[in-house]
Amino acid sequence: MTNNTKPTSNSEKESFKQEKDSIIKRQLRFQQLLISISNTYINADLSDINKIIRKSLKQIGEFVDADRSYIFYYDFKKNTTSNSYEWCSKGITPEIDNLQDIPIDYISYWVDAHKKGEAFYVEDVSLLPKDGENGLRNILEPQGIKSLITIPKLKNNELIGFVGFDSVKTVNKYSETEKDILFVFANMLVNVIKRKENEEHIKLQEKKKEELLIDLSKKNEALNEYAHAVSHDLKAPLSNIHTLITWFLDDNKEILNKSDLENLDLVLFNVKKMDYLIKGILDYSSVDRLESKDIKISIDSIIQEVLQTLLIPNNIKISVQPNLPNLYGNKWRFKQVFQNLIHNAIKYSDKENGEIEIGFTDQKDHVEFFVKDNGIGIKEQYFDRIFKVFTKLESESSSSGIGLSIVKKIVNYYNGTIWLESKEGLGSTFYFTLLKDQKK
Repeated sequence: MTNNTKPTSNSEKESFKQEKDSIIKRQLRFQQLLISISNTYINADLSDINKIIRKSLKQIGEFVDADRSYIFYYDFKKNTTSNSYEWCSKGITPEIDNLQDIPIDYISYWVDAHKKGEAFYVEDVSLLPKDGENGLRNILEPQGIKSLITIPKLKNNELIGFVGFDSVKTVNKYSETEKDILFVFANMLVNVIKRKENEEHIKLQEKKKEELLIDLSKKNEALNEYAHAVSHDLKAPLSNIHTLITWFLDDNKEILNKSDLENLDLVLFNVKKMDYLIKGILDYSSVDRLESKDIKISIDSIIQEVLQTLLIPNNIKISVQPNLPNLYGNKWRFKQVFQNLIHNAIKYSDKENGEIEIGFTDQKDHVEFFVKDNGIGIKEQYFDRIFKVFTKLESESSSSGIGLSIVKKIVNYYNGTIWLESKEGLGSTFYFTLLKDQKK
C-alpha cells in the first residue's frame, strides 16, 4: 500500500520512489500474467478445461500471495453456493469437499456485494464482530483464513458465482488496482467457461444431427428394402391374374355379354395400372441401391436410347440440341430422368402439332438441362406437388404417379436441383442441374 504522507528528506523521497516503482512493476507483472492466461484461454483445446482453470487459479493465487484460490457457483433456486474449483498452496488444507451446497444466508454480506457487482473484501478476519455460530467470522476462522477477497462472476449481467482468494499464513492487503485486475480475471473465467459451454452445445447439436441422419438413413433404407421386397413379391401374382383373365377372355369371348366384357377389361386396366405402380415403386426404391460404379456417360447416347424405347406419335416432333455433354454418373439413373420427363411431355401433349425440345446450357460448375413441350401445361399451385410420390393431377390413365418423384430423387442424389416453368394451355419446361464430373 502507498504512503499518503508527503516525503520531506532525500532518504524519504528515495524510499517513496522505490515503493512507487515497486508497485508499478508489480502491476505490470500482474497485467502480463493476465495476458498470458488470456492467450492460454483463447488458444487452448478446451477438452481439458478443468486442468486449464486450476492452472490459472494457481498462477493468480501465487501472484497475489494467496494460500487458497477457488471458484464458487451460485444456485439461487436452491439458495445455495458450491465450490467447483480449488487450488491450495503447499501445506494448506483443501476445503472444496466441505463447501458444497452452503446456504447463501451464511454469506449474505458478500452476496449483497456481488449482486451490486462489487468485490467483497475482508482484510483482517480477526477484526470481524463475533456474531454467533452462523456469523461470517465463525465460518472463516475454522478454515484458518486471515484475509479474504471474493470477486463476482457475471454472465450476461447475471450473477452466477464468484472467484475467491484466501490468505491463511498472513494478513493480505489488496490495492484498488489489484482488485480491478482480479475483476478482469473473473471475466476471463466466465468467457472461457462460456466458450466451453458453446463448444459442448455445438458438439451436442452435431451429435444429435448425425444420429438423426444415421437413423433417417436406416429408416429410408429399411423402407426402400420393404418397398422393393413387397413390390417384387406382388409382380408374380399380378402377372398370374393378367394371364388368367386373358385366357378366360380368349376361351369365352363368344358367350360373354357386353357388360361382362367391360368388367373384365376394367380388371385388366387396373392390373396394368397396378403393374405400372409396382414398376414405379421398384424404380424409386432402386435409385440409391445401385451397386454399379459411376462412369463417364454420354448424354447424347442416353437420349437416343430413350427415344428408341418410347412410342412417339406421328404428330409429335422431338428436337435434341447437338453435342450434349458427357457427365460422370450411372447410366440407369440418367435414363430414368430423361425417360420420365420425355414420356410426360408426350403423354400430356394436346396439340395437333406437338413439339418437344431437349437441350442444355453450360454453367460454371454444373450443366443445366431442360425438357420443353407445348402441351397442356400445369397450374402453378401444383408445381411442388407433382414431385411427390404417388401424385397425379388426373386419375383416368394407368400412370403410377411416381415418374417425377423418381426424377427428383435421382437429381437430388447427384446434388442437383429441379424446377419447372409452365402455363396452362401453352406447355411446360422442366429444368434440372447436374454437377460436372461429380463422383459419388
